Amino acid sequence: MLKFFSYSIAEVEPYINWLYFFHSWQMNGKPEQDRENLRREASALLSEMAVNGKTHAVFGLFDANSDGDDLLVGDCRLPMLRQQVPSAEGHPCLCLADFVRPLSSGIKDKVGVFATTVDNDLEQRWKDDVYYGLLAQTLCDRLAEATAEKLHEEVRRHEWGYAPDENLSISELFHCDYQGIRPAIGYPSLPDTSVNFILSDILQMERIGIKLTESAMMIPHASVSGFMFSHQQARYFNLGEIGEDQLCDYARRRGLHVDAIRRFLSPFCEKDL
Repeated sequence: MLKFFSYSIAEVEPYINWLYFFHSWQMNGKPEQDRENLRREASALLSEMAVNGKTHAVFGLFDANSDGDDLLVGDCRLPMLRQQVPSAEGHPCLCLADFVRPLSSGIKDKVGVFATTVDNDLEQRWKDDVYYGLLAQTLCDRLAEATAEKLHEEVRRHEWGYAPDENLSISELFHCDYQGIRPAIGYPSLPDTSVNFILSDILQMERIGIKLTESAMMIPHASVSGFMFSHQQARYFNLGEIGEDQLCDYARRRGLHVDAIRRFLSPFCEKDL
């Protein structure tokens, strides 16, 4: 069953991670006064956005199992990719499917699926001004991420409810001191953006205003989609380089031609391919 949410900018603003905002503006190493001036202008624009602007989210909690490196989520089979080089810390090669009970256990597990976005006009309202257009886009990106942060907190404590007594500060949330993870499509452990085509069907993304391009990019650009896992040992990881053997196997499991998959994963494929 899907659940839809709408948040005011005021509700989401406390969950904005300003560290990533400054990083997107390449402010590392810049004078503190420059950072303060940018933050002041961003806060003023955020106040304008807050007059009528909202962010939106959809969340679904589904019965799930793993089957090898595939996730079985509801009625969907979602192939995942696995690290092929062990980490420097000596951890085994991980796959997101590792964090879900195997089908062979005979016990159903749960997996969350989500998407967040902003009102489309928030990205477009200042498009005719280069500086404020860029500032608005950066803030919208942060608002979509902040919405995912707030949604994930509500899921852990209430909607899924596997951590009902959680009481973390914003700083602790930013440090991921909670149980579970929410890997997003296009990020290091889930680089294949074509998975958005599957998630769009599962989540009915159009109901919160998200459309997909032919390359599976989301519009509004300030949108986030992905999964939520509750396993106590679940952690974020970087997939790293994908070998030709896994690329072909993954294409087979997705039911797509290997060249189609290669287009989505080319930055992660072996360098000599």
